[in-house]
Amino acid sequence: MVGGANASETEICEGETMKAIVQWLSISGLVWALQVQAALPDFTDLVKDVAPAVVNISTRSTRVAEQNPQMPDLEQLPPFFREFFERGLPMPPAERDGQSLGSGFIISDDGYVLTNNHVIEGADTVIVRLNDRREFEATVVGTDPRSDVALLKIDAEDLPVARLADSDEVEPGQWVVAIGSPFGFDYSVTAGIVSAVGRSLPDESYVPFIQTDVAINPGNSGGPLFNLEGEVVGINSQIFTRSGGFMGLSFAIPTNLVMNVADQLRTDGVVRRGWLGVLIQEVNRDLALSFGLEKPMGALVAQASAEGPAGKAGIMAGDIIVKFNGREVERSSALPPMVGLVQPGETVPVELVRDGNTITIRVTIEELPDSPQVAARPQSPAIDVIGMQVESAPEDLLSELGLEYGVVVRSVTGGPARAAGILAGDVVTQIGGVEVRSAQALQNALDDLPVDRPIPVLVVRGGNSTFLTLRLGR
Repeated sequence: MVGGANASETEICEGETMKAIVQWLSISGLVWALQVQAALPDFTDLVKDVAPAVVNISTRSTRVAEQNPQMPDLEQLPPFFREFFERGLPMPPAERDGQSLGSGFIISDDGYVLTNNHVIEGADTVIVRLNDRREFEATVVGTDPRSDVALLKIDAEDLPVARLADSDEVEPGQWVVAIGSPFGFDYSVTAGIVSAVGRSLPDESYVPFIQTDVAINPGNSGGPLFNLEGEVVGINSQIFTRSGGFMGLSFAIPTNLVMNVADQLRTDGVVRRGWLGVLIQEVNRDLALSFGLEKPMGALVAQASAEGPAGKAGIMAGDIIVKFNGREVERSSALPPMVGLVQPGETVPVELVRDGNTITIRVTIEELPDSPQVAARPQSPAIDVIGMQVESAPEDLLSELGLEYGVVVRSVTGGPARAAGILAGDVVTQIGGVEVRSAQALQNALDDLPVDRPIPVLVVRGGNSTFLTLRLGR
């Protein structure tokens, strides 16, 4: 009996304990749910506040219809046959209408509107529809295909205006909201976070895109991306997709760059970008080690045009730009947008690492040409070195590549050359910081280079200069 009573009391105790645990978990879960709910933003008031400044943009364009290849050229036919064809056959329309749909936002109360260039490109008529359903035919003030920005003007006053943020303060992880017309569904709201900043896309190196996971689809283009303060941080411009629809990767043009372009379009009608005149590449771990850097950073100059601003100022291949105009260059992709924002004629400081030393050179920036040029001589017998056969590059090859000197690689058989990724046809212009003006000069340079660390080798391949890392100990 005693044992039975004790067992019963134990069961009661365990039951009460379990009940207490369940209650505690329920309360904790409720508290956690309330905390999560409190932490998640409510976009209702934000959307009500900013939506009036968002617009829908539609375009109409007239394109000449393609000639039916089965249709004879009526002008070449005799009158009788011409009349027969004109009466007896349905004639294709000489013109056909094209339409596109996008979004935009108002930046001034007197009617200036921003959108993407690709939204209105080729349009004969651009219609801007406001939040209150009023429609206006817009004038295209100017476009900039390189940044994909277009500035429009409508004849209206006292319009609601979108507030603009300093896009340099945008950070990964912060909430953002997009408003636009995906697939024609006006004023659709989507939200997400900033995934990354300063993204460089393959087709445009002068725009440091803001990457987000906000759902963006056709029709959102040109629309604003807002922060939680209701300020525009960028223009939704592109998505990365394999299906044609949203896949979690969308890109916005930062507001600071957009307004720089818009101001130039408004005052001059064209956009002038700064030009440094260098070909750059990313600094990887081996290159950082070979140049004596503690970690990969900066933009490695693979080529500097002698006629360009950098070449005139004394910047040369092998220099690593770590600061431009007072701003740190963490990656090579960060440099072109920085240069592009500088007005031609302005002189800026460029901090770089050369031979392990940090120096500052002042460069007068010039205007970006339509086709930037880069920077022409000797010859000696072919020799075999480190697994490749080289000879001094002939004059016609140097002239074609815009080089003054270099040795051309005729073949690669193995050894350190193959391990470094050197290919037949490459032109070696520098090794270990030493200019290579002849095949013998290359041999002499190799004799003095260390074997316990990677060595930077500058080669020209396909008209572009790039640094490779060579290990002589292999």
